[in-house]
Amino acid sequence: MHRHAAALTLALLATISAGVSRASAQTASAKGEHKVTDTFKKPSDGELKQKLSPMQYKVTQHEGTEPPFQNEFWNNHEDGIYVDVVSGEALFSSRDKYDSGTGWPSFTKPLVAENVRTKTDNSLLMSRTEVRSAHADSHLGHLFDDGPKPTGLRYCMNSASMRFIPVSRMAAEGYGDYLKLFEKKK
Repeated sequence: MHRHAAALTLALLATISAGVSRASAQTASAKGEHKVTDTFKKPSDGELKQKLSPMQYKVTQHEGTEPPFQNEFWNNHEDGIYVDVVSGEALFSSRDKYDSGTGWPSFTKPLVAENVRTKTDNSLLMSRTEVRSAHADSHLGHLFDDGPKPTGLRYCMNSASMRFIPVSRMAAEGYGDYLKLFEKKK
């Protein structure tokens, strides 16, 4: 337990020292957007406790943070998209994912900007920019302005808040509009 707490503390300190100033959300979005309809109704707390794993529930509903380097997607290099584990709204593309060295999946921009929102988080004796899903209001992670070009942004997300859909399953799961992002250029 102490090893996990120490790793989390070191990762948080690395994140803070990397530049914690507030960043503004990227507003560009992909063509052919797959959005959750306005009829999405967030499940009750009891339903979420049944549907989600304990870590997914803690992260998405209670602003938890999973351990760095010990989560499902930090080192995932497969092509596909990441969607909200609660609502299914498209959040990020593997094409915008990069290794930030923090132990959490990091992206330069959202896949559909309208599906993420930001708010100020003052929880750790500092001001950070929290990232939440727009429709399910799931806590996803935090946004920092120390990312690579072209955006300079780092969307540092929790794997527990997302579900990965590989390219081979995108059409079958209703995300076929995004397949063009993964087509080989001629």
